[in-house]
Amino acid sequence: MKKIIFIIIIILIAIQFIPVNKTNPPINQSHTLVASDEVMHLLKKSCYDCHSFETKWPAYSNIAPLSWGIVDHVEDGREALNFSEWTKIKNDIKIKRLKRSIQTINNGMMPLPSYLKFHDEALLSDAEKKVVVDWCYEELKK
Repeated sequence: MKKIIFIIIIILIAIQFIPVNKTNPPINQSHTLVASDEVMHLLKKSCYDCHSFETKWPAYSNIAPLSWGIVDHVEDGREALNFSEWTKIKNDIKIKRLKRSIQTINNGMMPLPSYLKFHDEALLSDAEKKVVVDWCYEELKK
């Protein structure tokens, strides 16, 4: 039993040396989302860690295997919708992303429940959700 515990400890230490790609690429301000102060505040507090190049990497994002999952979520989030590249998103894709945003906000799937476990400040009230959803509908009219 001691040998197994020792091996597990060695593996846990060894995996800390596997590099992960935690990046925040440079932001070109001409590509970023511009919205009202209220909308920007809500998006930044609830969405930007995964859906922009402004990710705040918490200390625990340096600990494998947690780091692997966090980086994966951020990469997936940026691929799905990236507010740092808002003006570069093709209109047909932007429409799909906005519709999907409305669905995921309304059904409580965004922000991700696993993210909210560590970031309760990202939880939106019903009134805040309405502000973001209303903004999405306004963007769909453009």
